[in-house]
Formats: sequence, C-alpha cells, structure tokens
Amino acid sequence: MTRILGILNCTPDSFSDGGRFGSAGEAVSQGLRMVDEGADAVDVGGESTRPGASPVSVEEELARVLPVVRGLSTRVRVSIDTRRARVARAALDAGAAFVNDVSGGADPDMFPLVAEAGCDVVVMHMRGTPETMQGHTTYADPVREVWDELDACVARARQTGVRASALILDPGIGFAKTGAHNLALLRDLPARTGMWPVMVGASRKRFLGEITGQADAAARVEASLVVAIHAARAGAAWVRVHDVAATWRALATWRALEGAP
Repeated sequence: MTRILGILNCTPDSFSDGGRFGSAGEAVSQGLRMVDEGADAVDVGGESTRPGASPVSVEEELARVLPVVRGLSTRVRVSIDTRRARVARAALDAGAAFVNDVSGGADPDMFPLVAEAGCDVVVMHMRGTPETMQGHTTYADPVREVWDELDACVARARQTGVRASALILDPGIGFAKTGAHNLALLRDLPARTGMWPVMVGASRKRFLGEITGQADAAARVEASLVVAIHAARAGAAWVRVHDVAATWRALATWRALEGAP
C-alpha cells in the first residue's frame, strides 16, 4: 500500500510553504497534525531545494531541523530531508528514522553513514545543485538516463555497505527536468515499481501549474492529488505531499473503488 510522507519545510524560502512555520513549536504542531490527517511519516527539511535556491550553512540547517526532529521523533516516524551527511547524522542521533537525500548521495560521507546507521535512505535523481539544476535538462532519452543514473547511485550505495532493502528510489520530479520529462517519468512508473520501492514527489510543483494554469502553488492541490493516485496505481511505495488530509481522502476513495484494503 502506498504510504504518505508529509512535507515539513523548516525554511523561509521553500517554493510552496516557506516561512509558514516560524518556530520549532509551530513546526512540531504541524507535523503532529499531518500524522493525525493520515501521514505515515513526516519529512523535516531545513534547506530549500527549489530551482535557484542558494545553500545555507550546515550550522543554520542544523539549527532549523534538530529541535523539530527532537520534538516529533518520540511520537511520529521522521525522515530528515538533507544533502549533508553531517546533518543526517545529527538528525538520526536526535531520533530521525531515515534519510531523504535529494542529491542521490553527492556527499561522499552520506552512504557510509546510512550503512553504519542501518537506516533506510531515499535516493533521488538530480543533476547539478538546486542553484544550477535547471541548466542540466538536456537528455536524449530522459527516462532511460534518469534510471541509469539512479542505478549508478544504487551501485555506489551498495559498494559502501547500504543494504538493498534500505533503498528507496525517487526519479526527482522537477529536479533538472522539464514538464515533458516529468510526465514521461510519471507515465513510466509501472515499469519501475516492481524493481525498487519508489517515492514520487510531485506535490504542487511547477509543471502542474503549467498544465492547469495555476501560478499559485497552493492552487495546485487537485493536480497533485491526480498524480498521487496515479503513483499509487503504478505501485509507488511512497508519495511525498504537502496536502496530507486531501491526499489520504483521495487515496482512500480510490482504494475503495478498486476494492483494495
């Protein structure tokens, strides 16, 4: 059954909800609310990875996420959304259960840390960095190249001792991709979900606004729900979403229609 990962951005500049939670207490309350709404886990991030976003210091990222991880991890399952092994280690020590790395293990210390910790890790496809990724959208065959590059990430992870069963793959919707690339990757999901657990993170993203004519990210909820149902039908292990309650209701309705448990 497809599980829901609720997005909790502890940042002032994330593309959809940056600055919404101004204190650790507000962020913790939002995380608990998402679990009440149906989230299976909460993804805590302290650095925006929207296109063009500038990096923050490790110290700033740690200051943003650690109080929230500590406040949530005794009551809910938490993932740490970070590209940095140092942040991942501190978050795991603070109670996070697994790592969500949008860089696919670009930090050479990330996979050894995951292997040592014995935790799960989401390995996402991205070319370049958030600052530069939209300059890396040239593909001859986007679907094949994205999955070939993810296979290379898997090989690196396995070489450092990460268990195969710990790996969750994310094709990186919106990261170094055009709208057409995103749609091609989503259409291709059924061919991939039998090979690895797959996470799909398309919630409120720009290509959905291009399809629906909605410049405001908060107005892309319905489009995000359609993608979540598509991902579930394709066998995705996780959907990463902003709108947990709406996603839970949509998936529950789809399951009822399909006669699924």
